[in-house]
Amino acid sequence: MPVSPMNRREFVKKSAVTSAAVAAAGTVAAAPAEAAGRQPEKAHRTWSFSILGTTDLHSHVFDWDYYKDAAYSDKAGNSVGVARVATLVRQQREAKGEDRVLLVDAGDIIQGTSLAYYFARVDPITGTDGKCGPRHPMAVAMNHMRYDAAALGNHEFNYGIDVLRRFESQCHFPLLGANALDAKTLRPAFQPYTVKRIRVPGAPDIKVGILGLTNPGIALWDKDNVGGRMVFPGLVEQARKYVPRLRALGCDVVFLTDHSGLDGSSSYGDALPYVENASNLVAEQVPGIDAILVGHTHVEVPSYTVKNAETGEEVLLSEPYCWGYRLSVFDFELELHHGQWKVTGKTAQTLNPSGVAEDPEIRKLLEADHELVVKYVNTAVGTCTADLSAADSCWRDVPIMDFIHKVQAETVKAGLSTADAALPLISVAAPFSRTADIPQGSVTIKDIAGLYIYDNTLYGKKLTGAQLKDYLEYAAKYYHQVPAGTAVDTATLTNANSFWDYMYDTAAGVSYDIDIAQPEGSRIRNLTYEGAPVADDQVFVVAVNNYRANGGSGYPHIASAEIAYSSTNEIRQLMIDYVTTKKTLDPADFAVTNWKLTQAGTPVF
Repeated sequence: MPVSPMNRREFVKKSAVTSAAVAAAGTVAAAPAEAAGRQPEKAHRTWSFSILGTTDLHSHVFDWDYYKDAAYSDKAGNSVGVARVATLVRQQREAKGEDRVLLVDAGDIIQGTSLAYYFARVDPITGTDGKCGPRHPMAVAMNHMRYDAAALGNHEFNYGIDVLRRFESQCHFPLLGANALDAKTLRPAFQPYTVKRIRVPGAPDIKVGILGLTNPGIALWDKDNVGGRMVFPGLVEQARKYVPRLRALGCDVVFLTDHSGLDGSSSYGDALPYVENASNLVAEQVPGIDAILVGHTHVEVPSYTVKNAETGEEVLLSEPYCWGYRLSVFDFELELHHGQWKVTGKTAQTLNPSGVAEDPEIRKLLEADHELVVKYVNTAVGTCTADLSAADSCWRDVPIMDFIHKVQAETVKAGLSTADAALPLISVAAPFSRTADIPQGSVTIKDIAGLYIYDNTLYGKKLTGAQLKDYLEYAAKYYHQVPAGTAVDTATLTNANSFWDYMYDTAAGVSYDIDIAQPEGSRIRNLTYEGAPVADDQVFVVAVNNYRANGGSGYPHIASAEIAYSSTNEIRQLMIDYVTTKKTLDPADFAVTNWKLTQAGTPVF
């Protein structure tokens, strides 16, 4: 005999105990004759199930900060890592039933921590010298958690397609990317969707179609890895193709996992014909979607609805922050009518894993890998003659940023042709972390990795003086306008126009002022090179990371600029190599104050 489904009261009680979402459990309402052992009349059936969602995990397995070599902590009391999330997932399955819970991710899995770097570059999962490589810790953890599907994130491509393919082969669930296409055939390069079945005793299965969509910005941000091999059309365009297909396959529920935000914005402007953060547009413009797990933008959106313009139906969206900070819970109620399941209710919320213990099995499976990485990041590579802090790097020219500029400029200079070596050389870089600090005394890999947290590579591109000024004016929109005579508060000065720290470039090799009393577009003053005003037609080689060089953050001119130099070496590793070779990191070798903030010409600091 089939097991009787949990009744509503039991479900709500168990959900309360585990802090799970309050969702109606499946019931079968039968005629009273059934209790007396007689043949029941035809039943009206209802059922419920849940889809749990994570996103932007960025290889956070444990609640640990490799840059600080300590347990993770922040002012909000968050925890990170799938080890804690796994406990919430187990609680949800225990409360609702193993066969009533699906688990999905929205991408950016294999990049973002020292652990990710270690298994991509130090002991790569692709293997070395003909030997088979290790299993990726995220594949081990997610397989243990029994994920049903994951969308591709843009950072999945950072280490190249070979690393991504090896990771894919290690996963017991599909990596979905309906808009990741082979450049030659325009056929899907990855599985576009998967169909899961929710078993219902005495009734047809509920078929759940899960469609995965990734970010079109990959074509820009990882052009070096995907150019000529893959193309990435828009989310709306591909959803219009595949959602009807899932409905034609008989899917009762269509669920999307999008590595794309929900505000319709694009950091790259019009450099691509497709929107970066398009989940709201997909919901509005493509009929037939029930819900969307949102990723990419690292924000928490517990529940958000968008009305489809064609059908008037509400599409439910949720984004669970990043790094394992939260777990999204989508709860669906359905009724069976004439042999067809119909969604009658749906809710979403996010759960916080910070109050639960780590999954002991994940700890057992991956403790050794974690310890390898801890040992690696604590490897000493040299010494530093003074403490170098990034605390003021967003409004003051500080030596720690000049360290980045020094390494970028020296590396590009060494690789230039004879003709290009005669051109003036400058460097641009962003303050990725305000908490970075290289201490006086012993310098370890983690100290440098904490300053340069991304796996960017290095370019040299040519800009004219006029283009360089445009570039710096674009960067200066990072500051809110503060009229002359008004006190400057660093707590409210930055991040105007949703221009985040990683988007804000400073320059070394030229001198300039940023007048924050002026309106955007008129802030760069006294732009000089070696004491002389920069001429509009003067040509510079600009050392710049690949993300920016390929159009990241929408800076003018740089994406289409002539290439003078390029390298596949990560800038972070170049910085580590610099200290390893020099033995001593001395700010006297590179610290130069060449830019400052002013108000109507008066220095702010």
